[in-house]
Amino acid sequence: MRTKILSMLRHGDGYVSGQQMCDTLHISRTAVWKNINQLKEEGYKIEAQNKLGYRLTECPDTLSRHELESRLSEGVMGRTVVFFDETDSTNIAARQLDYHQDIHGTLVVAERQTAGKGRRGRGWESPEGQGIWMSLVLKPDILPAKASMLTLVMALAVAEGIEKVTGIQAQIKWPNDIVAQGKKLCGILTEMSTEMEYIHSVVIGAGINVNIKEFPKEISATASSLYLLTGKTWQRAVLIQEIMRAFEKWYGVFMESQDLSGIVKEYEERLVNRDRKVKLIREKNSYVGVAKGITPVGELIVERADGSLEYVLSGEVSVRGVYGYV
Repeated sequence: MRTKILSMLRHGDGYVSGQQMCDTLHISRTAVWKNINQLKEEGYKIEAQNKLGYRLTECPDTLSRHELESRLSEGVMGRTVVFFDETDSTNIAARQLDYHQDIHGTLVVAERQTAGKGRRGRGWESPEGQGIWMSLVLKPDILPAKASMLTLVMALAVAEGIEKVTGIQAQIKWPNDIVAQGKKLCGILTEMSTEMEYIHSVVIGAGINVNIKEFPKEISATASSLYLLTGKTWQRAVLIQEIMRAFEKWYGVFMESQDLSGIVKEYEERLVNRDRKVKLIREKNSYVGVAKGITPVGELIVERADGSLEYVLSGEVSVRGVYGYV
């Protein structure tokens, strides 16, 4: 019920009368009053005026099911939220959902992860109250070979959402790290469950450093946060809202062609490596080339020293800047 009341307050034009809440939600005035007080206890500033009703004036930086669902009620992405104060990994929690249910667009969010996961099995620090640790569940009607492209769709959505909320020029280090001022803000990990020609589910996890004030020494040279870049704290739910809006838009573009042809331009405009020397590291060898852009299937186009072009898949190599992380 708090979700519905919060949504009415958030989308109302000015004050929302208690009677309107009663009539819309089929509850008593007492129930409205109790839910309003519960929201106040959670840190929401709600102004009450006789004969006018209630008006939401300020929101805390809180992540909860009702906070997120009240912001994400208009689209498919995030229409259902599964929230944890603490979990091992939102990707793991997402994979444990009942896939016989209609879970497409379900968003799993945690205040803290105890076993956050990065690429190649690396750990991901996920401190409480300081970041966005979330996983989106999809059931796209596409061939399994196309699912990895959704990682790049999420990268574009995260970069766009961050820039819209904070004004930071967010860029993408191919294929899916979000960077600003040369440091990493976000990592994305996509996992899927498939059969030969059928996808049971795709889970896209994103870890975003939002209000982190300090990093361990071993990663401080390459990692940053929105707080460290701006000196301001940011409401994480607002960021999630804008990222989901952007993902909904770009996911629709992707599904029309079932490739990245509709987003190549926007992705390349944010590609931090574009027209720069990069080092491609394989297990047995590495070489330096110039990143030229991406193909409609998400390959990185690399120009070698002899002028030939190589098309690199994200699982084949690790890409680094010649003189540093980017």
